[in-house]
Amino acid sequence: MPLDPQAAAVLEAMPINLEDFTGITPELMRLGFETPDDGEPEPVAEVRDLRIAGGAGEQDARLYRPEGASASSPCVVFFHGGGWVLGNLSSHDGTVRALANRSGMVFVAVDYRLAPEAPFPAAVDDCAAALAWVHANAGDLGVDPDRLAVMGDSAGGNLAAVVANASRTAGPPLRAQVLIYPCTDMEPDRWPSMTENANGYLLTRAAMEWFYGHYIDSEQRADPRAAPIREADLAGAPAALVLTAEFDPLRDEGEAYAAALTDAGVATTLSRYDGLIHGFIGMHDAIDQSVAAQEEVAQFLRETLS
Repeated sequence: MPLDPQAAAVLEAMPINLEDFTGITPELMRLGFETPDDGEPEPVAEVRDLRIAGGAGEQDARLYRPEGASASSPCVVFFHGGGWVLGNLSSHDGTVRALANRSGMVFVAVDYRLAPEAPFPAAVDDCAAALAWVHANAGDLGVDPDRLAVMGDSAGGNLAAVVANASRTAGPPLRAQVLIYPCTDMEPDRWPSMTENANGYLLTRAAMEWFYGHYIDSEQRADPRAAPIREADLAGAPAALVLTAEFDPLRDEGEAYAAALTDAGVATTLSRYDGLIHGFIGMHDAIDQSVAAQEEVAQFLRETLS
């Protein structure tokens, strides 16, 4: 179908060009990406900054407890997107607030280490350590250690998938994973959407190759901890919701990963949002389908965790 008119308006208003990375440094890219949204944040009953265990010492995290959440609420551990190079607690604060309120569940967002300062597998180690910390400290956090999920968007979806796979043997047990337009592979030539949607839809193929180059060495890119679609056996992974966008370079690898989970016997729901672009889940002020996607995520969490 054609590009959603609201998504087209968002693209027209974007002042950035992700097609030419000549002279672009991570520091320059972070200037715009990690700035909090203007305006008042959506209110949440409790928002609390934390210092939690990471893969190499402590790291920052933020707890969101919506109105009405019980003292033993289910908990979603959230990993932000940004190509493993960009993003922090501020960049996704509005999205996490909305998801916590819509689902009625506690969220813990994780500020994992970024590349190139901390390349692969630092982010994986930090996210796994964060999940283990939440499980171990569930009582103090007021969450149920037996009703945990992981979630992430884009690179965060990649990290959520990797952590979910590791939890099968390393623990803690997970009930669910939500993968929002995830990166599941690091060989763009394998996926038609990387060519079809290479330019013009916010995220570009050039941007992904720039992110790969900062995050991971070429000889490591088939490691399942970097490319979860390379995991030999996905059986026993937690129930999954995978969201993709029609005009997204990552569309095909996300949908292929959902198919691989299904083939492995994992209860998996795949939802493609036609007409939309990468990043849409956080565009709820501008794109109506973003609100619908947040509602779908909330409903999936209630069904799998409640």
